[in-house]
Parts: sequence; structure tokens; C-alpha cells
Amino acid sequence: MPIHDKVSRIVKQIPPSGIRRFFDIASQNSSVISLGVGEPDFSTPPSINKAGIEALEQGMTHYTSNRGLPELIAEIASYLSKRFALDYRHDEILVTNGSSEGIDLALRMLINPGDEVLVVEPSYVPYGPIVRLCGGVPVPVPTSLEHEFKLTVEDLERVITPQTKALIFCYPNNPTGAIMDREDWEPIARFIEERDLIVISDEIYAELTYEKEHVSIASFACVKDRVILVSGLSKAFAMTGWRVGYVAASEPLLSEMLKIHQYTALCAPTISQIAAVEALQNGGGPCQAMVRQYDERRRLAVSAFAEMGLPCNVPAGAFYVFPRVTDLGMDGQAFAEALLTEEEVAVVPGCAFGETGKGHIRCSYATSIEELREAFRRMARFVERKKQALQPMR
Repeated sequence: MPIHDKVSRIVKQIPPSGIRRFFDIASQNSSVISLGVGEPDFSTPPSINKAGIEALEQGMTHYTSNRGLPELIAEIASYLSKRFALDYRHDEILVTNGSSEGIDLALRMLINPGDEVLVVEPSYVPYGPIVRLCGGVPVPVPTSLEHEFKLTVEDLERVITPQTKALIFCYPNNPTGAIMDREDWEPIARFIEERDLIVISDEIYAELTYEKEHVSIASFACVKDRVILVSGLSKAFAMTGWRVGYVAASEPLLSEMLKIHQYTALCAPTISQIAAVEALQNGGGPCQAMVRQYDERRRLAVSAFAEMGLPCNVPAGAFYVFPRVTDLGMDGQAFAEALLTEEEVAVVPGCAFGETGKGHIRCSYATSIEELREAFRRMARFVERKKQALQPMR
């Protein structure tokens, strides 16, 4: 039997990440400007690096408790309370290897074979594949540009079934930059309670909002015990490589996630946890400075797509824009491939984020203002050529 036939059928059926493909192509050519991968272009603030270095020099290189350093758990609890008015006890918090592990733990803890999980689309790429790896069935919940990519009860009503067990979403949203206001969440919270659902709320971009503050679904008392809040320090504090995330959830749910974490990850990196304490204690200033620069880039991106004539939601959070390209007679995949070939600009086709995103592209503005200006100049040239090609022959 060929060795590849030994691989799990479920794993074989999962496609590689659509984001990584374009990133890998861009990384092989220095003349390509990449607006692809969602990672801050800023370095980790110096005081956070210093805390990690000092921990290393002091020999703090051993395991922590499975749950995480007590001082970090205390800082996470304080942070959630002060920033977002969310009160969690220390036994309701688990430190993870990035927010990605938190998502994996939550889904593995919840899903029995055949359970349906509603996945709000466009969605962060791993949600559907992880649901499948757990033996569950991901059910897309489409949102639209016309409704600013906000989730509504009507969207949920169209797809919920007796097999639906959970709902997963990311707000502020990757890839659209959409956010949900308190009035947007109110009917959703009532729906979740009435339909007896568990919610996985990915709030990794909570600090990156513009003009409005982030509102968590967990701030509604009627559903707080049903919400598994997943977040981390990667985006807000430019700590992607440190791999520190956390989960906050009611103790009956969290204790079951902790069991999986004990057997599969043991604990998050000790040095990274110590650096995370410094980030939560003193990283607010650098975080706000980064947000101000993201906001400047956001405005540039929105203006650039308006000038190109490509419909685009004004992002209110994260660091992405998600314009629609179908007016050019092409879908996001064709647009991204042609743009990379003709103008050496890498973007991510919207289909990477689910069928709902098929006619869009995702552009990250987590890059320098100079590179953004050049990328949009090249893109505008490309768009104009495509528009000219659509003109009828005279």
C-alpha cells in the first residue's frame, strides 16, 4: 500500500491554506509587494523584548503550570475587566499557544461526530478545516458587503438545524474589517440563548478598532456562560512569533479544554508568558501608537479603492480591506493571480475565506505607508487596464 494511503481521509480532503500560497510566492521575489499575510509589520516593543531576554538570562526556561503562569492569568483577568468590562475568575482563564490553539481546543472540546457548527463568512481560514478534523460539519453563514458584513438573526435563521451545536465568528473581522456594535449584538444574544447554542468568539483584533470601541458578545449576561472567548497578544502587541493566546470561558467548559491542553501542549512557552505579563502591564502606549498608524493606512486604502471604483466596505477594525472585484469581469482568484503576474502585488483571493468571499480580494494594510502607496499605484494601473478591456469595440 502506498505510504500516502495511510494518511487520514479527513486530512487528505482538507486543502492547503489559500493565504500561504500567495505569501510563499511573494516571499520568493523581492520585487513583489505583499499585502497578503495578516501580521503586524511593527517589531515587538522593546520593554516586552527586554522582559523575555531577562527571563532567559535568569534561567526561567522550565514548564509552567498547564493553565499558565498565575501572574499572567491575573493580568489577563485584569485586562479583560478594565478594557472590555468582562469579569472572569482566574479558574475561567487558560493560557494557550497563540489564539489558534484556543480555537482548536474549543472545537475539539465541543464537537461530537456529525455536530454542525455555524461558521460566519467570510471567515478566518482555519475554522472550517478544524471543524472537519473534529468530525463535525461546518455550515457557512454568509454575510454581505451590502450589510457591512455584519451578522444578523436572519442570517442565522436561514441555516440553523436541529443538529446545530455551536457558532463561531471573528469580530473585528478577518478578512473584512467589520465590527459589531452593541445594538447589533442584542438580537444575536437573544437568539443564542433561545436556541441553546455555544459560541466561540475570536476577538484577537479587539484592540484594533477605529472610531468605535470593541464590544464583546460575552458582555451580555444572558449568554456569557455560553461564550468561549478566544484572544491573544499577537496583533495588539506585535507578538505573533511569541505564541501567547488565551481562552476565557465558564469553568465547566474551560476545565474540559484544559484536559486537552494538558495532553497536547502542556503549556505555552514560559519566556513568552513572562513577556506577555510586561505587555499587558505596560504595552498600552505602544499598542495605541500602532493603532494610530494603522488608521492612517486604513484611510489611504479606502480612498485608493474608491478612486479605483471598486466597491469596498469601510473597515472599522483589524487591518484589512475586502474590496469586490466582480465589476471587472473576474473573481478574486483570477484578479489575485493576474495582479501578481502583471504588477507584482500579492493579495489574497476572497475564496480563501469561504464561498461568500469569492468575488473579493483581501488586502492587509499592515505594511509601510510607502509600500502601500506603491502597491495601490500598481493596482490602479492594473484595474484601469481591465476596465479598458471591458469596453466594447468601436
